[in-house]
Amino acid sequence: MNLNNVEPYVKGLVNVIIETPKGSPNKYNYDPELQLFKLKKTLPLGMVFPFDFGFIPNTMGGDGDPLDVLVLMDAPGSVGCMVECRLVGVLLANQKELKGKKTRNDRIVAVANGSLLFGQVKELKNLSTALPQAIENFFIDYNERQGKVFTPIRWMNAAAALEHLKKNVSGRGK
Repeated sequence: MNLNNVEPYVKGLVNVIIETPKGSPNKYNYDPELQLFKLKKTLPLGMVFPFDFGFIPNTMGGDGDPLDVLVLMDAPGSVGCMVECRLVGVLLANQKELKGKKTRNDRIVAVANGSLLFGQVKELKNLSTALPQAIENFFIDYNERQGKVFTPIRWMNAAAALEHLKKNVSGRGK
């Protein structure tokens, strides 16, 4: 799987590669050297990913990894699947590592272009007001269990998410 050829943003849509499907207790990561997905860890009993979790190829966020994306769609995707999405917002956040290193580790929220359930969602404000808080809580808890501190800064709209994407296009693949 050569992700160097995947454009991050085409005709108003963002290409997202799913690493971890919704409902999975396993966290997978793409390994660019092996060009495959590897099991990174298993979440504690009862904890699962609330939405499909992936990345935008050929981007690089503040943590040195491709931009992270939560994908809202009707059913879980599969590991390695590319999903065309529309951005609806971004959670700006800091993350403090075990050794005290603090980095930006923002989370983009997107809707699968073919989704029926979320088809009318164009902005975060079109979703339940409880959803952004639930997303924050998941990442706070997820990081805490790894000895890290995830600190949300603020939510921004779809236009800001697109600007964030454009500033972080790297041309490097995952």
